[in-house]
Amino acid sequence: MKLSTKRRALLLNGALAVLLVAGAGVAYASLNGGGREAPAVSAPTARVTRATVTATVSASGSVESAKTRSLSFGVSGTVSKIHVKPGDKVRKGQVLARLDDSAARENLEAAAAALEAARDAGTDTASGYAQYVSARNTYREARRALAGTVLKAPFAGTVTAVNGTVGGSASGTSSSAGSSGSSGSSRGGGGATGSAQGSSGGSGGGFIELADTSKLQIVGNFTEADVTRIKVGQPATFTFDALTGVTAQGKVTLIDPVARTGDNVVQYAVTIAMTEVPEEVRLGQTATVQVVVDEAEDVLAVPASAVTTAGGRSTVTVLENGVEVRRTVEVGVRGDTLVEIRSGLDEGDEVVRRATTGTNGTTGGRMPGFGGRGGFGGGPGGGFGGGPR
Repeated sequence: MKLSTKRRALLLNGALAVLLVAGAGVAYASLNGGGREAPAVSAPTARVTRATVTATVSASGSVESAKTRSLSFGVSGTVSKIHVKPGDKVRKGQVLARLDDSAARENLEAAAAALEAARDAGTDTASGYAQYVSARNTYREARRALAGTVLKAPFAGTVTAVNGTVGGSASGTSSSAGSSGSSGSSRGGGGATGSAQGSSGGSGGGFIELADTSKLQIVGNFTEADVTRIKVGQPATFTFDALTGVTAQGKVTLIDPVARTGDNVVQYAVTIAMTEVPEEVRLGQTATVQVVVDEAEDVLAVPASAVTTAGGRSTVTVLENGVEVRRTVEVGVRGDTLVEIRSGLDEGDEVVRRATTGTNGTTGGRMPGFGGRGGFGGGPGGGFGGGPR
């Protein structure tokens, strides 16, 4: 009975010893790869190539006309005719609406007769000349009043609103102003009729609202950091929320010098005009504009995810014979997806792209020296924390 128990103990111990030896062999093989280098952890890579690197800043806004006018009659009166409706395209000088001009014509006839009488009475004396001048001025005022009963288009455009009806009363205005700008800032100009409200549609206070739909723009709000990179004349590209695949080209025409602050965010209104207007684009549509603030053509470039910058020093990880080597590089234009490399890399070099960046400076979620190239059982040098030295 004793012998049998001892034999069973010996057999059990022998089996345990065999398992330990086998386990040690497996561990040794996994660590040293049977004398071969362990395969490196795969990482996304990219080649250094020549490309155009473009940096942009973007904002959204509503499409509006760069040239609008809120038109009013020159005198007050009763509306007798309206020749247009919203959506009509009109030419410069076209009659849009009329007031009842009966009283204006009578006044003009009376003024003309008084002027003729003053002229016949002679202007040789001071009193005679004074009467002539007064009659002449009354005649001119009557003529202007008659002209004020007719509303004409000061430029070719599209009627966006008619704020009145036939038989209704219309108030005249003695002042006139033009608008060739946007809601981003107030700008005025001369105009023969009406007053500019800076709007691209709807009621702006005039009897008829007119907009030039061949000159469109948006006003986007840019952060104070972005606006420092924007200059008048820079090119831009428009895309439209409701028009898939439709784009338009444009350029920066105005940067508002006064900031707007909301929710503790400082922004500046920037006007970007379309240099070409697609047929599908309409007033009021939502658009996103990308302004090109920097560009470098035919330069060495790598994906932005391959470049790490800290303390004013930029580095890139390069694969050399399967080993990751960190290099310091000089960068130029930092684009939306690419970064210009001015020195430190050659065309065709293979660089590692970072998947994620942690607060401790690690990339791709890997800790340096552990589990990566040259880490635990890693590349040349092997061993714990090995690797090239």
